[in-house]
Amino acid sequence: MSRLSKQPIAIPSGVEVTKNGTTMTVKGPKGELSRSFKDDVIAITVEGGHIAFEKQVDTVFTRALIGTYASHIMNMIHGVTEGFEKKLVIEGVGFRAEVKGTTLEMALGFSHPVVMDIPTGLSVAVEKSVITVSGTDKEQTMQFAAQIRAKKKPEPYKGKGIRYEGEIIRRKQGKKSA
Repeated sequence: MSRLSKQPIAIPSGVEVTKNGTTMTVKGPKGELSRSFKDDVIAITVEGGHIAFEKQVDTVFTRALIGTYASHIMNMIHGVTEGFEKKLVIEGVGFRAEVKGTTLEMALGFSHPVVMDIPTGLSVAVEKSVITVSGTDKEQTMQFAAQIRAKKKPEPYKGKGIRYEGEIIRRKQGKKSA
């Protein structure tokens, strides 16, 4: 059994957690998130100021799933209280990005600008060569950051491209002159 699910999850003040059938809804100061969980495999109970988990059937599948459910609910609570943020750094001569309305427009060395629509629920800010993606849903925030990075991954010779802040790119030496 997962260590996360053995202890009940405490609900902080200012956060409201409701369970309606198989759907869990978490409301907080930064917004509202809801997610559907399989109720026949794992029972999730909201009582007092805690959320508890209990396996209905003891199988390998439920033992793997109970920790995942606990992690999803903790991410939902963290998202509506503090939110999630991912920073990306653009490196390269002439590489830049700017937000225009609900789109992110980037110049990445191609013959055309790369335009991406910003999903609802996320906010994107650009300062010099740093793109900041923030939102309440962890999956959506990190997925959009990964899609931005995939447009121009950092290359190992000069380090040009889009990388996560704090990501270390292993550099290669390149050709040697005789």
